[in-house]
Amino acid sequence: MFKATEKPTSARAKILETALRLFYAHGTRAVGIDRIIAESGVAKMSFYNNFPSKADLIAAFLEERHVRWMAWFRSALDARDAKSGARLASVADVLREWFTAPDFHGCAFINILAETDRTSERERTIARNHKSDLLAVLTELARADGAARPTEVGRLALIIVEGAIVRAEMTGEGAKVAADTKRLLGGLAA
Repeated sequence: MFKATEKPTSARAKILETALRLFYAHGTRAVGIDRIIAESGVAKMSFYNNFPSKADLIAAFLEERHVRWMAWFRSALDARDAKSGARLASVADVLREWFTAPDFHGCAFINILAETDRTSERERTIARNHKSDLLAVLTELARADGAARPTEVGRLALIIVEGAIVRAEMTGEGAKVAADTKRLLGGLAA
């Protein structure tokens, strides 16, 4: 769903594509550097020339995941062309698409927070920035829907969206969770 538009050719791109797939599916702790090297088909020296440490690769993974996910999310919202008053609720339709995809494994940013130590500030900062950008989109949608307090509505919507992501991952009932999310988001901007 969030794949590169072209087949990666550089060692860095091959490593990053492999990390995007493996880290998202299995987590950063469960996937070692040797597996990344083996599955990307690059030499160990090439890996370390591009990513001096696993922490550097994890940061690059999160940054790239953010760029791709936000681009997909905005594009999917724009494609729905929801009417005023229903833009925030249309987020649930976009989430349904993601939740029901065969490669859905929850939110990479929520997952990284669960995996990393509280002292891993680099990863936590990237995750916070992702959520801040998502909040900005939700607030923008609330404003477009005519919400009297769009900033507050955006914050509430973010809590609903994050809860929905976790619930969809936990239960495997993405369509049902998205339907419930639509009901909750639809009532916020009123």
